Amino acid sequence: MTATMFDKPAVEGRTFSSSPPLLRLQLAPLGTAPALIDGAWWPRSRDLTAELPALTAVLDPLWGRITHVTVNPAFWPAIPRKVPVQGHVVKVGWFKAEQDPHKLLLLSYTAGRWDLLVIPPETDDVTAARLMTTAADPARRLTASGLIQEAELFRVAAEAAAWDSARETVWDSEGGHDARHTSSHSPVGAAIGRLPIPAPGM
Repeated sequence: MTATMFDKPAVEGRTFSSSPPLLRLQLAPLGTAPALIDGAWWPRSRDLTAELPALTAVLDPLWGRITHVTVNPAFWPAIPRKVPVQGHVVKVGWFKAEQDPHKLLLLSYTAGRWDLLVIPPETDDVTAARLMTTAADPARRLTASGLIQEAELFRVAAEAAAWDSARETVWDSEGGHDARHTSSHSPVGAAIGRLPIPAPGM
């Protein structure tokens, strides 16, 4: 399976945005070995009533009609019991202790169960793209929360590296790199040689 769900380009008047559409769903390749995660979904909000219809519109033709969805309530402020989608209703349930908070579980009459990593809506584009790719990798071994934690560590490390690079650039631009060579042209020993020698008995 391939990525099939994108954001539509923004429209301003009659001019389409030149920015490429953002990937919102990526699934593991068809026929790969079962894993903890079958792909990743990046919803635009935490409103299940608004988000589920677009998701099921893509998944129904691929997996068969999605009939049930379960979430962990940790990141969903409101959990409706039913959500009307194209031509049918999806029942929504939740499990607090039993389900990974970063996972969406989907059930279909014909295909069984599928688990998607839910990427937080506020995630930046670069981190979301990395999570999409990792979650759809056939060699993946992490849970949904494990993928989120790994991405956060990667983001923090990248920010630290960028900060160090910026600080070094500023230091160099202010003469820091050459400062140690311009303080004095005389060797340290010469300065010490000019100190007065105390008289005997002092």
